[in-house]
Formats: sequence, structure tokens, C-alpha cells
Amino acid sequence: MKMQAEVIREGELEKRSDSLFQLWKKKLVVLTKDSLSLFPDGHKRAKGKELGFGSILKVDCVERTGKYIYFTIVTKDRKEIDFRCPDQSCWNASITMALIDFQNKRAIQDFKSRQEMEQAPEPPALCLAAKGLPASPGPSRPGISGGCGW
Repeated sequence: MKMQAEVIREGELEKRSDSLFQLWKKKLVVLTKDSLSLFPDGHKRAKGKELGFGSILKVDCVERTGKYIYFTIVTKDRKEIDFRCPDQSCWNASITMALIDFQNKRAIQDFKSRQEMEQAPEPPALCLAAKGLPASPGPSRPGISGGCGW
């Protein structure tokens, strides 16, 4: 069972449809620290679409008109999803900040994982095998320890 993520922001956005006429459709949007969920017709009961931040590259093309802020979410597979919101709502900033926070946390996790892998001692059997020696030192090889420090 998937745990419910903490909601950062919830409200209404308009998304441009992929249809020929590219109409603007209102969506209920739920922003969490890991994703942006879109629900049709303003109902959470309906099945929504989730854009995980792991699949989002950036928030781009921010443009302000008198009434709206227009912005585009670019996915890692280069798909562009156009949105607009009322000028004062600043949804683009909320989404951008949540995405940056997600990407920073991911970068720190990746860095720590690489650091741990580099600092982890090599297993003795692998080290000795790499040097062409038997995995367990026998009596015929005095002075060989299980480590790689020689």
C-alpha cells in the first residue's frame, strides 16, 4: 500500500490539451515533495495522472501576460506539457522549488552512495582472485592475509 505523501500545495491549474484544437482544461493539481498529480474536472475521486519529479527535467518557458502565467514542464523524454495559472498564484514557482528540492536530495543521495562504494573495503576473495591468487590462503602461502593492502 502506497503511503500518502505530504501535500505542499493543492489547487487549480489549466493544462493545454494535446488535441488538434489545444484547448485549456482545468485540472485539480496536488503538489507533493515527489510529484505533481493532475485530476480531471477538479475531482480527486477520478483517476489522476502523476508526474513524478524523477521523470521531470525542468520547468521552462515562463511567460507572463496581463492575466496568466504560462509555463512548460519538460520531461526527461523531452515531452512538453503546457500549463497556465492566474498571474498572482505563482504555481510555476511552487513547482520549480519542489523540483529543485527533489533534485538536490537525489544528488546528495547519489553522492553519498558513490562515496560509500568508494570507501567500502574490497571483499578479500575478489581482491585475491583479481591478483590471480587463491581465495583462501593455505599453509603453502605464509604471510598472505585476506586483505588487499599488499
